[in-house]
Amino acid sequence: MSRVWTPSSWRDYPIQQQPDYPNPLALQAVEEQLAGFPPLVFAGEARDLKQQLAEVAEGRAFLLQGGDCAESFAEFGADTIRDTFKVLLQMAIVLTFGASCPVVKVGRMAGQFAKPRSAATEVVDDVELPSYRGDIVNGIEFDAVARIPDPQRMLQATHQAAATLNLLRAFSKGGMADLHQVHRWNLDFIHNRDLSERYQHLADRIDETLGFMAACGMTAENTKAIRETTLFTSHEALLLNYEQAFTRRDSLSGDWYDCSAHMLWIGDRTRQLDSAHVEFLSGVCNPIGLKLGPSITEDELLRLIERLNPHNEAGRLNLIVRMGADRVAETFPPLLRAVQREGARVVWSCDPMHGNTIKASSGYKTRPFEQILREVRGFFDVHRAEGSYAGGVHFEMTGQDVTECTGGSGSITEELLGDRYHTQCDPRLNADQALELAFLMAEMLKDCRSGGR
Repeated sequence: MSRVWTPSSWRDYPIQQQPDYPNPLALQAVEEQLAGFPPLVFAGEARDLKQQLAEVAEGRAFLLQGGDCAESFAEFGADTIRDTFKVLLQMAIVLTFGASCPVVKVGRMAGQFAKPRSAATEVVDDVELPSYRGDIVNGIEFDAVARIPDPQRMLQATHQAAATLNLLRAFSKGGMADLHQVHRWNLDFIHNRDLSERYQHLADRIDETLGFMAACGMTAENTKAIRETTLFTSHEALLLNYEQAFTRRDSLSGDWYDCSAHMLWIGDRTRQLDSAHVEFLSGVCNPIGLKLGPSITEDELLRLIERLNPHNEAGRLNLIVRMGADRVAETFPPLLRAVQREGARVVWSCDPMHGNTIKASSGYKTRPFEQILREVRGFFDVHRAEGSYAGGVHFEMTGQDVTECTGGSGSITEELLGDRYHTQCDPRLNADQALELAFLMAEMLKDCRSGGR
Protein backbone atom coordinates (compact mmCIF):
# COMPACT_ATOMS: atom_id res chain seq x y z
CA MET A 1 0.00 0.00 0.00
CA SER A 2 1.20 3.51 -0.77
CA ARG A 3 2.14 5.81 2.08
CA VAL A 4 -0.63 8.21 3.14
CA TRP A 5 0.60 11.63 4.24
CA THR A 6 -1.25 13.74 6.79
CA PRO A 7 -0.09 16.80 8.75
CA SER A 8 0.46 14.49 11.74
CA SER A 9 2.00 11.47 9.99
CA TRP A 10 5.48 12.66 11.02
CA ARG A 11 4.65 11.45 14.54
CA ASP A 12 5.03 7.85 13.32
CA TYR A 13 8.67 8.40 12.29
CA PRO A 14 11.94 8.65 14.21
CA ILE A 15 12.70 12.24 15.16
CA GLN A 16 15.95 14.06 15.94
CA GLN A 17 16.47 17.31 17.83
CA GLN A 18 13.16 17.01 19.68
CA PRO A 19 12.66 18.90 22.98
CA ASP A 20 11.67 16.77 25.96
CA TYR A 21 8.52 18.53 27.13
CA PRO A 22 7.72 17.45 30.71
CA ASN A 23 3.95 17.96 30.41
CA PRO A 24 2.40 16.37 27.27
CA LEU A 25 -1.07 17.70 28.10
CA ALA A 26 0.20 21.28 28.28
CA LEU A 27 1.95 20.76 24.94
CA GLN A 28 -1.23 19.42 23.35
CA ALA A 29 -3.23 22.38 24.67
CA VAL A 30 -0.82 24.86 23.07
CA GLU A 31 -0.83 22.95 19.77
CA GLU A 32 -4.64 23.07 19.68
CA GLN A 33 -4.60 26.79 20.47
CA LEU A 34 -2.12 27.47 17.66
CA ALA A 35 -4.17 25.42 15.22
CA GLY A 36 -7.03 27.87 15.77
CA PHE A 37 -4.90 30.93 15.01
CA PRO A 38 -5.03 32.63 11.60
CA PRO A 39 -2.21 31.63 9.24
CA LEU A 40 0.93 33.74 9.33
CA VAL A 41 1.38 33.56 5.54
CA PHE A 42 -0.93 32.49 2.74
CA ALA A 43 -0.79 29.64 0.26
CA GLY A 44 -0.92 32.04 -2.67
CA GLU A 45 2.21 33.80 -1.41
CA ALA A 46 4.05 30.49 -1.14
CA ARG A 47 3.02 29.69 -4.73
CA ASP A 48 4.37 33.07 -5.84
CA LEU A 49 7.70 32.26 -4.24
CA LYS A 50 7.77 28.85 -5.92
CA GLN A 51 7.22 30.50 -9.29
CA GLN A 52 10.07 32.92 -8.66
CA LEU A 53 12.35 30.10 -7.52
CA ALA A 54 11.51 28.24 -10.73
CA GLU A 55 13.12 31.20 -12.52
CA VAL A 56 16.18 30.72 -10.32
CA ALA A 57 16.29 27.00 -11.14
CA GLU A 58 16.26 27.86 -14.85
CA GLY A 59 19.11 30.35 -14.47
CA ARG A 60 17.04 33.50 -14.94
CA ALA A 61 17.14 34.90 -11.39
CA PHE A 62 19.21 34.70 -8.20
CA LEU A 63 18.18 33.82 -4.63
CA LEU A 64 19.32 35.97 -1.70
CA GLN A 65 18.37 34.34 1.59
CA GLY A 66 19.54 35.87 4.85
CA GLY A 67 18.74 36.91 8.37
CA ASP A 68 19.22 35.98 11.98
CA CYS A 69 20.86 32.83 13.24
CA ALA A 70 18.14 32.61 15.89
CA GLU A 71 15.54 35.27 16.57
CA SER A 72 15.42 36.51 20.14
CA PHE A 73 12.52 37.44 22.38
CA ALA A 74 14.73 39.86 24.32
CA GLU A 75 16.08 41.80 21.30
CA PHE A 76 12.79 41.96 19.40
CA GLY A 77 12.02 45.45 18.16
CA ALA A 78 11.10 47.55 15.15
CA ASP A 79 14.62 48.98 14.73
CA THR A 80 16.17 45.52 14.57
CA ILE A 81 13.70 44.39 11.91
CA ARG A 82 14.09 47.62 9.93
CA ASP A 83 17.88 47.49 9.88
CA THR A 84 18.02 43.86 8.74
CA PHE A 85 15.46 44.68 6.04
CA LYS A 86 17.64 47.60 4.89
CA VAL A 87 20.74 45.40 4.62
CA LEU A 88 18.84 42.82 2.57
CA LEU A 89 17.61 45.62 0.27
CA GLN A 90 21.16 46.91 -0.10
CA MET A 91 22.53 43.47 -0.92
CA ALA A 92 19.72 42.83 -3.39
CA ILE A 93 20.18 46.13 -5.22
CA VAL A 94 23.94 45.58 -5.50
CA LEU A 95 23.35 42.14 -7.00
CA THR A 96 20.50 43.29 -9.25
CA PHE A 97 22.29 46.35 -10.63
CA GLY A 98 25.76 44.84 -10.68
CA ALA A 99 24.79 41.62 -12.45
CA SER A 100 21.64 42.74 -14.32
CA CYS A 101 19.78 39.90 -12.65
CA PRO A 102 16.42 39.70 -10.83
CA VAL A 103 16.92 38.83 -7.16
CA VAL A 104 14.45 36.78 -5.11
CA LYS A 105 14.62 38.01 -1.51
CA VAL A 106 13.94 35.59 1.35
CA GLY A 107 14.53 36.49 4.99
CA ARG A 108 15.45 34.19 7.85
CA MET A 109 12.85 36.11 9.82
CA ALA A 110 9.43 35.84 11.48
CA GLY A 111 9.92 32.24 12.61
CA GLN A 112 13.62 31.37 12.94
CA PHE A 113 13.38 30.62 16.66
CA ALA A 114 14.42 26.96 16.99
CA LYS A 115 18.03 25.76 16.76
CA PRO A 116 19.49 22.24 16.40
CA ARG A 117 22.18 21.36 18.91
CA SER A 118 25.19 19.08 18.73
CA ALA A 119 24.41 17.65 22.20
CA ALA A 120 21.23 17.28 24.23
CA THR A 121 22.89 18.74 27.34
CA GLU A 122 25.70 21.11 28.21
CA VAL A 123 27.96 21.23 31.26
CA VAL A 124 29.19 24.39 33.00
CA ASP A 125 31.23 24.15 36.21
CA ASP A 126 30.21 20.51 36.66
CA VAL A 127 26.50 21.42 36.32
CA GLU A 128 24.67 19.61 33.48
CA LEU A 129 21.49 21.11 32.03
CA PRO A 130 19.46 20.67 28.83
CA SER A 131 20.93 22.55 25.87
CA TYR A 132 19.40 25.82 24.76
CA ARG A 133 17.26 25.06 21.69
CA GLY A 134 16.08 28.54 20.79
CA ASP A 135 13.64 30.93 22.45
CA ILE A 136 10.66 29.01 21.09
CA VAL A 137 11.70 26.05 23.28
CA ASN A 138 13.58 27.24 26.38
CA GLY A 139 15.65 30.08 27.83
CA ILE A 140 19.27 30.85 27.03
CA GLU A 141 20.12 31.50 30.69
CA PHE A 142 22.12 28.65 32.25
CA ASP A 143 19.46 27.99 34.84
CA ALA A 144 17.61 24.77 35.64
CA VAL A 145 14.16 26.39 35.38
CA ALA A 146 14.92 28.42 32.23
CA ARG A 147 16.20 25.34 30.41
CA ILE A 148 12.98 23.35 30.89
CA PRO A 149 11.17 23.22 27.49
CA ASP A 150 8.00 25.29 27.81
CA PRO A 151 5.24 24.99 25.16
CA GLN A 152 3.91 28.44 26.09
CA ARG A 153 6.96 29.85 24.31
CA MET A 154 5.39 28.81 21.00
CA LEU A 155 2.61 31.33 21.63
CA GLN A 156 5.09 34.15 22.22
CA ALA A 157 7.02 33.13 19.09
CA THR A 158 3.81 33.26 17.07
CA HIS A 159 2.91 36.76 18.28
CA GLN A 160 6.44 37.99 17.52
CA ALA A 161 6.39 36.37 14.07
CA ALA A 162 3.04 37.97 13.28
CA ALA A 163 4.27 41.40 14.35
CA THR A 164 7.47 40.97 12.33
CA LEU A 165 5.54 39.97 9.23
CA ASN A 166 3.21 42.93 9.64
CA LEU A 167 6.15 45.33 9.77
CA LEU A 168 7.98 43.67 6.86
CA ARG A 169 4.86 43.98 4.69
CA ALA A 170 4.57 47.65 5.64
CA PHE A 171 8.22 48.28 4.77
CA SER A 172 7.92 46.36 1.48
CA LYS A 173 4.77 48.08 0.26
CA GLY A 174 4.66 51.36 2.19
CA GLY A 175 7.45 53.35 0.58
CA MET A 176 10.69 52.24 2.22
CA ALA A 177 11.50 49.86 -0.66
CA ASP A 178 10.96 52.56 -3.32
CA LEU A 179 14.11 52.71 -5.45
CA HIS A 180 14.10 56.48 -5.02
CA GLN A 181 14.99 55.79 -1.35
CA VAL A 182 18.11 53.80 -2.21
CA HIS A 183 20.41 56.42 -0.61
CA ARG A 184 18.48 56.17 2.65
CA TRP A 185 18.97 52.40 2.92
CA ASN A 186 22.52 52.98 4.08
CA LEU A 187 23.01 52.52 7.81
CA ASP A 188 24.65 55.11 10.04
CA PHE A 189 27.27 52.64 11.22
CA ILE A 190 28.68 51.58 7.85
CA HIS A 191 32.25 52.13 9.06
CA ASN A 192 34.28 51.46 5.94
CA ARG A 193 34.55 54.69 3.97
CA ASP A 194 35.48 53.04 0.67
CA LEU A 195 32.54 50.64 0.95
CA SER A 196 30.14 53.47 1.79
CA GLU A 197 31.38 55.56 -1.14
CA ARG A 198 31.06 52.58 -3.47
CA TYR A 199 27.45 52.11 -2.41
CA GLN A 200 26.69 55.82 -2.77
CA HIS A 201 28.18 55.78 -6.28
CA LEU A 202 25.89 52.87 -7.19
CA ALA A 203 22.94 54.76 -5.69
CA ASP A 204 23.80 57.79 -7.84
CA ARG A 205 23.80 55.60 -10.95
CA ILE A 206 20.40 54.22 -9.97
CA ASP A 207 19.09 57.77 -9.56
CA GLU A 208 20.29 58.56 -13.08
CA THR A 209 18.61 55.44 -14.43
CA LEU A 210 15.35 56.33 -12.66
CA GLY A 211 15.52 59.81 -14.18
CA PHE A 212 15.88 58.33 -17.66
CA MET A 213 12.99 55.91 -17.01
CA ALA A 214 10.79 58.76 -15.79
CA ALA A 215 11.55 60.67 -18.99
CA CYS A 216 10.32 57.60 -20.86
CA GLY A 217 7.10 57.55 -18.83
CA MET A 218 7.99 54.85 -16.24
CA THR A 219 7.57 56.26 -12.73
CA ALA A 220 6.85 54.95 -9.25
CA GLU A 221 3.22 55.98 -9.76
CA ASN A 222 2.66 53.71 -12.76
CA THR A 223 5.33 51.01 -12.23
CA LYS A 224 4.89 48.96 -9.06
CA ALA A 225 8.35 47.37 -9.32
CA ILE A 226 9.93 50.78 -8.71
CA ARG A 227 8.03 51.58 -5.52
CA GLU A 228 7.52 48.13 -3.94
CA THR A 229 9.30 44.87 -3.35
CA THR A 230 8.48 41.45 -1.90
CA LEU A 231 10.40 39.87 0.95
CA PHE A 232 9.42 36.28 1.61
CA THR A 233 10.09 34.58 4.95
CA SER A 234 11.74 31.29 5.83
CA HIS A 235 12.98 29.24 8.74
CA GLU A 236 14.19 25.76 9.56
CA ALA A 237 11.20 23.45 10.11
CA LEU A 238 12.72 22.00 13.26
CA LEU A 239 9.96 22.13 15.90
CA LEU A 240 7.33 20.02 14.15
CA ASN A 241 4.69 20.51 16.84
CA TYR A 242 4.68 24.19 15.83
CA GLU A 243 4.82 23.49 12.10
CA GLN A 244 1.90 21.04 12.19
CA ALA A 245 -0.24 23.57 14.05
CA PHE A 246 0.16 26.04 11.16
CA THR A 247 -0.42 23.51 8.38
CA ARG A 248 -3.67 24.29 6.59
CA ARG A 249 -5.48 23.01 3.50
CA ASP A 250 -5.67 25.66 0.79
CA SER A 251 -9.29 26.43 -0.11
CA LEU A 252 -8.43 27.00 -3.78
CA SER A 253 -6.21 24.03 -4.60
CA GLY A 254 -7.02 21.60 -1.79
CA ASP A 255 -3.28 21.22 -1.14
CA TRP A 256 -1.61 21.39 2.26
CA TYR A 257 0.65 24.36 3.08
CA ASP A 258 2.71 25.11 6.16
CA CYS A 259 1.50 28.65 6.78
CA SER A 260 4.17 29.54 9.35
CA ALA A 261 6.49 30.75 6.53
CA HIS A 262 6.75 30.88 2.76
CA MET A 263 9.78 28.56 2.64
CA LEU A 264 10.85 25.90 5.14
CA TRP A 265 14.07 23.94 5.16
CA ILE A 266 15.44 20.69 6.58
CA GLY A 267 18.75 20.93 8.39
CA ASP A 268 21.80 18.75 7.88
CA ARG A 269 21.15 17.06 11.25
CA THR A 270 17.53 16.09 10.47
CA ARG A 271 17.66 15.04 6.78
CA GLN A 272 17.51 11.24 7.30
CA LEU A 273 15.32 9.71 4.59
CA ASP A 274 12.91 8.03 7.01
CA SER A 275 12.92 10.82 9.58
CA ALA A 276 9.98 12.82 10.89
CA HIS A 277 11.28 16.05 9.33
CA VAL A 278 11.56 14.62 5.82
CA GLU A 279 8.15 13.00 6.19
CA PHE A 280 6.52 16.27 7.25
CA LEU A 281 8.00 18.48 4.52
CA SER A 282 7.37 15.86 1.84
CA GLY A 283 3.65 16.57 2.16
CA VAL A 284 3.40 20.38 2.26
CA CYS A 285 3.40 22.30 -1.02
CA ASN A 286 5.64 25.18 0.07
CA PRO A 287 9.00 25.60 -1.58
CA ILE A 288 11.43 23.76 0.68
CA GLY A 289 15.16 23.74 1.28
CA LEU A 290 17.53 20.89 2.10
CA LYS A 291 20.89 21.57 3.77
CA LEU A 292 23.73 19.44 2.37
CA GLY A 293 26.76 18.95 4.58
CA PRO A 294 29.95 17.06 3.66
CA SER A 295 28.68 13.75 5.04
CA ILE A 296 25.85 13.29 2.50
CA THR A 297 26.37 10.72 -0.26
CA GLU A 298 25.19 10.85 -3.86
CA ASP A 299 22.71 8.02 -3.26
CA GLU A 300 21.27 9.70 -0.16
CA LEU A 301 20.85 12.97 -2.02
CA LEU A 302 19.09 11.40 -5.01
CA ARG A 303 16.72 9.47 -2.76
CA LEU A 304 15.91 12.63 -0.82
CA ILE A 305 15.23 14.54 -4.03
CA GLU A 306 12.85 11.80 -5.18
CA ARG A 307 11.08 11.85 -1.82
CA LEU A 308 10.80 15.63 -1.53
CA ASN A 309 10.19 16.51 -5.19
CA PRO A 310 8.78 13.41 -6.90
CA HIS A 311 7.23 15.42 -9.75
CA ASN A 312 10.51 17.23 -10.50
CA GLU A 313 8.81 20.60 -10.12
CA ALA A 314 11.11 23.58 -10.71
CA GLY A 315 11.07 25.93 -7.72
CA ARG A 316 10.00 23.26 -5.27
CA LEU A 317 13.42 22.22 -3.93
CA ASN A 318 16.37 24.40 -2.92
CA LEU A 319 19.58 22.44 -2.27
CA ILE A 320 21.66 24.49 0.20
CA VAL A 321 25.32 23.48 0.08
CA ARG A 322 27.31 23.92 3.31
CA MET A 323 30.60 22.07 2.88
CA GLY A 324 33.18 24.47 4.34
CA ALA A 325 35.77 26.44 2.39
CA ASP A 326 38.35 23.65 2.60
CA ARG A 327 36.01 20.95 1.26
CA VAL A 328 33.63 22.53 -1.25
CA ALA A 329 35.90 22.05 -4.29
CA GLU A 330 36.33 18.34 -3.55
CA THR A 331 33.00 17.30 -1.99
CA PHE A 332 30.46 19.29 -3.97
CA PRO A 333 31.21 18.34 -7.63
CA PRO A 334 30.19 14.63 -7.37
CA LEU A 335 26.85 15.64 -5.87
CA LEU A 336 26.25 18.23 -8.58
CA ARG A 337 27.08 15.75 -11.34
CA ALA A 338 24.75 13.13 -9.85
CA VAL A 339 21.86 15.59 -9.76
CA GLN A 340 22.58 16.72 -13.32
CA ARG A 341 22.61 13.11 -14.56
CA GLU A 342 19.16 12.61 -13.06
CA GLY A 343 17.83 15.77 -14.70
CA ALA A 344 16.53 17.06 -11.37
CA ARG A 345 15.27 20.65 -11.57
CA VAL A 346 16.57 22.23 -8.38
CA VAL A 347 17.86 25.54 -7.06
CA TRP A 348 21.49 25.35 -5.97
CA SER A 349 22.43 27.81 -3.24
CA CYS A 350 25.46 28.22 -1.00
CA ASP A 351 25.47 28.50 2.80
CA PRO A 352 29.07 29.56 3.47
CA MET A 353 28.48 30.12 7.19
CA HIS A 354 27.95 26.79 8.92
CA GLY A 355 30.96 24.96 7.51
CA ASN A 356 33.35 27.72 8.57
CA THR A 357 32.66 28.14 12.28
CA ILE A 358 35.73 28.13 14.53
CA LYS A 359 36.47 28.96 18.16
CA ALA A 360 38.68 31.98 18.69
CA SER A 361 41.43 32.03 21.30
CA SER A 362 39.15 34.27 23.37
CA GLY A 363 36.57 31.48 23.52
CA TYR A 364 34.03 33.11 21.18
CA LYS A 365 32.65 31.18 18.23
CA THR A 366 33.39 33.09 15.05
CA ARG A 367 33.50 32.80 11.27
CA PRO A 368 36.37 34.34 9.30
CA PHE A 369 35.14 36.56 6.48
CA GLU A 370 37.89 35.26 4.21
CA GLN A 371 36.71 31.67 4.69
CA ILE A 372 33.11 32.65 3.97
CA LEU A 373 34.17 34.40 0.78
CA ARG A 374 36.38 31.46 -0.22
CA GLU A 375 33.49 29.02 0.04
CA VAL A 376 31.26 31.29 -2.07
CA ARG A 377 34.00 31.53 -4.72
CA GLY A 378 34.47 27.77 -4.62
CA PHE A 379 30.74 27.24 -5.06
CA PHE A 380 30.67 29.51 -8.14
CA ASP A 381 33.84 27.89 -9.51
CA VAL A 382 32.34 24.39 -9.29
CA HIS A 383 29.21 25.47 -11.14
CA ARG A 384 31.28 27.19 -13.81
CA ALA A 385 33.37 24.04 -14.30
CA GLU A 386 30.31 21.79 -14.50
CA GLY A 387 28.25 24.04 -16.77
CA SER A 388 25.63 24.55 -14.06
CA TYR A 389 24.08 27.66 -12.48
CA ALA A 390 24.98 29.00 -9.05
CA GLY A 391 21.49 29.99 -8.05
CA GLY A 392 21.77 31.66 -4.68
CA VAL A 393 23.34 32.28 -1.28
CA HIS A 394 22.15 31.75 2.28
CA PHE A 395 23.70 33.97 4.97
CA GLU A 396 23.34 34.46 8.70
CA MET A 397 23.50 38.23 8.99
CA THR A 398 22.01 41.14 10.86
CA GLY A 399 21.45 44.86 10.50
CA GLN A 400 22.89 45.36 13.99
CA ASP A 401 26.40 46.74 14.45
CA VAL A 402 27.85 43.51 15.83
CA THR A 403 31.38 42.09 16.04
CA GLU A 404 30.85 38.36 15.60
CA CYS A 405 32.64 37.39 12.36
CA THR A 406 36.31 38.32 11.98
CA GLY A 407 37.85 39.98 8.96
CA GLY A 408 36.35 41.92 6.09
CA SER A 409 37.28 45.45 5.13
CA GLY A 410 36.35 46.58 8.66
CA SER A 411 39.18 44.40 10.00
CA ILE A 412 37.40 42.85 12.96
CA THR A 413 40.04 40.93 14.88
CA GLU A 414 39.62 38.17 17.44
CA GLU A 415 40.45 40.74 20.14
CA LEU A 416 37.43 42.83 19.07
CA LEU A 417 34.86 40.01 19.12
CA GLY A 418 33.78 40.78 22.67
CA ASP A 419 32.93 44.41 21.88
CA ARG A 420 29.45 43.73 20.46
CA TYR A 421 28.91 39.97 20.44
CA HIS A 422 25.13 39.60 20.77
CA THR A 423 24.10 36.46 18.89
CA GLN A 424 21.86 33.89 20.57
CA CYS A 425 23.76 31.02 18.92
CA ASP A 426 26.04 31.40 15.90
CA PRO A 427 28.07 34.42 14.68
CA ARG A 428 26.48 36.66 12.05
CA LEU A 429 27.80 39.01 9.41
CA ASN A 430 27.27 42.67 10.22
CA ALA A 431 26.08 45.29 7.72
CA ASP A 432 29.61 46.17 6.52
CA GLN A 433 30.52 42.55 5.90
CA ALA A 434 27.21 41.69 4.23
CA LEU A 435 27.42 44.65 1.85
CA GLU A 436 31.06 43.89 1.02
CA LEU A 437 30.11 40.32 0.17
CA ALA A 438 27.28 41.55 -2.03
CA PHE A 439 29.68 43.64 -4.15
CA LEU A 440 32.08 40.71 -4.49
CA MET A 441 29.27 38.30 -5.38
CA ALA A 442 27.88 40.70 -7.97
CA GLU A 443 31.15 40.37 -9.87
CA MET A 444 31.00 36.56 -9.66
CA LEU A 445 27.37 36.50 -10.77
CA LYS A 446 28.02 38.95 -13.60
CA ASP A 447 30.88 36.77 -14.88
CA CYS A 448 28.73 33.66 -14.60
CA ARG A 449 25.82 35.20 -16.49
CA SER A 450 28.01 36.76 -19.19
CA GLY A 451 29.34 33.38 -20.27
CA GLY A 452 32.12 32.77 -17.77
CA ARG A 453 30.36 29.58 -16.76
